[in-house]
Amino acid sequence: MTSTYGRGAAVTAEGLPEWLEPVARASETIEPQQLSRFLPPDTGGRQSAVLVLFGDGPKGPELLLLERAGTLRSHAGQPSFPGGALDPEDGDPAGGGPVRAALREAEEETGLDPSGVQVFGVLPRLYIPVSDFVVTPVLGWWREPSPVGPVDKGETARVFAVPVADLADPANRAMAKHPSGHIGPAFRVQGALVWGFTAGVIDRILHYSGWERPWDRARQVPLDQHA
Repeated sequence: MTSTYGRGAAVTAEGLPEWLEPVARASETIEPQQLSRFLPPDTGGRQSAVLVLFGDGPKGPELLLLERAGTLRSHAGQPSFPGGALDPEDGDPAGGGPVRAALREAEEETGLDPSGVQVFGVLPRLYIPVSDFVVTPVLGWWREPSPVGPVDKGETARVFAVPVADLADPANRAMAKHPSGHIGPAFRVQGALVWGFTAGVIDRILHYSGWERPWDRARQVPLDQHA
């Protein structure tokens, strides 16, 4: 099925590689509460979007992530999906705005060519209470990969791809414990600890796509007070 929200906001699952079809199917039926206990307020919140971009790498399916610069005031050094707040020109947050914003932000942060990305799904909006962001995860297939890297070193320390096999490897999984007491999924991959919102979305995608492998949820990784 194809949904079209206007220029640069078409969503279609046609022609996806077979390995990505479980993600596309899950995205059609998943409910917000199945992704997170933090759901958007009825009104308000800073509308934003992230691009959850799948590619076909040397070790098979992979996800594109970036590491935020260590000098930033918020979330310094934290791995995340490319993305950010919606701009007025992105359009309706309830329509194609998140798709356009996710692609635009990914281009601005990593230099990727958005014309090589096929958006195949949009997950329900989620909420990050600490920043008041209402985030729409946009699912993409990197049909025609393009060179990527930090566009602005003041914002992005590095751009890297993580094999899905490494994310699903039980040896790389743990629960991150924040000084506030909050505990959530985490992944040790590519020399980085992926936690917070990004890890939560990855965890749920692995689960509902049938890619999850049994792992030790009692294993904890403490986060420092600046996290």
